[in-house]
Amino acid sequence: MSARARAWLVLLLAGVFEVGYALSVGGSEGFTVLSWSLVAVVFFLLTLYALSVALRTVDVGIGYAVWAGIGAVGAALLSPVFFDEPLTPAKALWLTVIIAGVVWLKLADGPGKTERSEGARQPATTQRTEQTEQPGKTGPPERPAAV
Repeated sequence: MSARARAWLVLLLAGVFEVGYALSVGGSEGFTVLSWSLVAVVFFLLTLYALSVALRTVDVGIGYAVWAGIGAVGAALLSPVFFDEPLTPAKALWLTVIIAGVVWLKLADGPGKTERSEGARQPATTQRTEQTEQPGKTGPPERPAAV
């Protein structure tokens, strides 16, 4: 299995953990029910860890959108089971739109994409600083004088 495929599986797992987190926060009733609150903390840590692992390979914008979409759809579909909340036809329609968006985002991150080099994973500010540094000088790069 490729690194990209593994990252997408971890991202899906992060989404499942996000559903668990959302449902357990709802059950905690504002963190006043200890058992649900403890479960929420565990799911919170699991979802953030899995998301951070997946984002090593998957683009941040796509990964975050997919993760949030899975969490939103999962919580909306399971909250009627756990909390007796209604799932109306209008909600079902818009959940379908979210699911379609998640599928299209996955397709946009498809096989034509190459693995990123280490330099590509650095934040833009780090890349800019490294590119403008001059050998032998310390500190931030000099700015041109205003005219």
